[in-house]
Amino acid sequence: MTKIKPFKAYIYNQERFKDISGLVCPPYDVISSLEQDYYYELGPYNFIHLLLGKDIPNQDKYEQAGSLLKKWLKDKVLIQDNDPAIYFYSQEYNLKGERKTRLGFISLLKLPDNDPSVFGHENTRAEAKEDRLRLIRKVNANLSPIFMVSKDTKRIIQRIYEQYIRDAQAFIDLTDKEKTRHQLWRVTSLEVLNMVEFGMQKEVAFIADGHHRYEVSSIYRDEMMKGLGKQFTGEESFNYTLAYFTNTDSRALAILRIHRLFKLDKTIDLDELLIKIRKYFDVEEIKDKTRFFFLMEKGGCSEHVLGMYKNKGFWLLRLKNIKLLDKILSDKPKEYRTLDVVILNRLIFEDILGSNFDSKENITFSPDAQDLIKSVDKNNLSIAFFLNPVKMQQITEVALKGNKMPPKSTYFFPKVLSGLVVNKHGEF
Repeated sequence: MTKIKPFKAYIYNQERFKDISGLVCPPYDVISSLEQDYYYELGPYNFIHLLLGKDIPNQDKYEQAGSLLKKWLKDKVLIQDNDPAIYFYSQEYNLKGERKTRLGFISLLKLPDNDPSVFGHENTRAEAKEDRLRLIRKVNANLSPIFMVSKDTKRIIQRIYEQYIRDAQAFIDLTDKEKTRHQLWRVTSLEVLNMVEFGMQKEVAFIADGHHRYEVSSIYRDEMMKGLGKQFTGEESFNYTLAYFTNTDSRALAILRIHRLFKLDKTIDLDELLIKIRKYFDVEEIKDKTRFFFLMEKGGCSEHVLGMYKNKGFWLLRLKNIKLLDKILSDKPKEYRTLDVVILNRLIFEDILGSNFDSKENITFSPDAQDLIKSVDKNNLSIAFFLNPVKMQQITEVALKGNKMPPKSTYFFPKVLSGLVVNKHGEF
């Protein structure tokens, strides 16, 4: 059962800040070091100061975040809403020249014990979980919502929008630097709240983004539960985490490509590399970049196609025989074996390049293909590999079978902003 409930969010004080567009930021895990600097330079009240502190010698950035949140609450930088609400959330964005709108809502999600109604689809990294765990212990709050998707069989989100939201004025309305318009409405009507809570009980929910935060919220819950001992009731605030819900409607739910930059230990002969790749793939060089990505996307509709960029050349890699993976990954179900990211990891990174696909030293991730191309052009010890996006059906099939995709297999767009609402757990 997916149990949600309304809450009294902490929000930026709009009597003090008339425009909060310079105060919010993306989720921590998509912010590069350059972007971190960008948001820091927007001013001392940008949410980045809580969400992603800088590593400064002789300073504990987690202690700093906890102290800063206390100060912001004392100085009424952030204030608490008067009534429990769910926060209806609209995001209008451009994708491939088309204007799209994704609808959803932010509420609290009950953290279950092995509940089969909430499924994750990606493996997590211990280092990232430790980082977020140290932060939540100090701020005692959920700073960013976990991104959840469900089928929404009763069309609750669309019905709420049409009946209660369409003609109402949003209390937050801003456009971010990627030209995405974000609007937020408070929904406090008991009738609507009951409709949402009851409707979600029947839904199976999937974690789209925020696997680390979800697992950390569960660890934090267990720590707090242990501290309370027999006084634990199961309804304390830390039994819930902040979550954004949308549905699996493919017309509005965009999953982008997320590519890999592989850093070599030494120079490699391209011809020798291609000979090794031809063991598993049919290889074709494409001179034109636009045509390369067009053919890659087109091929991905009917076959397994990877892309590679090296020595200013683009290469299409078409898998020769999917049955190769039946033997190599015989312990994994078909839904997992046939993922393009698994094919890349197992056949190229592990077998051909001899590297662990989970290596932070050798592999970096980015949804921006052009950035990776520039990186390769600047550094001869690097290769870019491109992937087609994972489909929502693949995500649900893998998750329902109890399997996890490799880290950074999906990139949902647009991201849910951090700093719109905060869920605080009790007192400091």
